[in-house]
Amino acid sequence: MTKQYDFSRRFGFLVGEVGRLYGRLFDQLARERLGLSRAQCRLLAAVASSEGGRSWTQAELAQRLDLTAMGVATLVDRMEAGGWLQRTPSPTDRRANQITLNPKAYAAFDDALLLSNQVQEMALAGFGADEQTALVAALQRVLGNLQGASAPRADAAPTTRRP
Repeated sequence: MTKQYDFSRRFGFLVGEVGRLYGRLFDQLARERLGLSRAQCRLLAAVASSEGGRSWTQAELAQRLDLTAMGVATLVDRMEAGGWLQRTPSPTDRRANQITLNPKAYAAFDDALLLSNQVQEMALAGFGADEQTALVAALQRVLGNLQGASAPRADAAPTTRRP
């Protein structure tokens, strides 16, 4: 007899599934309405959110977006060809290029934020304002916990097992 596993109450599974489905819906709608993929919108967001007008290098974007350097290079190639952004040589590192957005990218990013708001409304349908606030606060705490945790060693055995 095969053992049945129920992951419907496991935090990691739920967060992963919510993220996967949320991302899939956003990607579908962004492609239809904006002509951009979710990955392209994420790249626009990362570059647009730079502090003090600072430009990002491709290597920094790869790290920030949790993508490979090759993946970001391909993404930047496509977006540069489409007129969304441009590469300029880094003034401090001749091996690196800085990525800056063209004006049409800022308009597209604003549209992507509006689309994100719509997807969020779909995801949180039926939740009251207090529930939404509590959910976001709880997820921010989880995020802080995970950002503060050191990465577990590969040879470390789990200390507890919970259903």
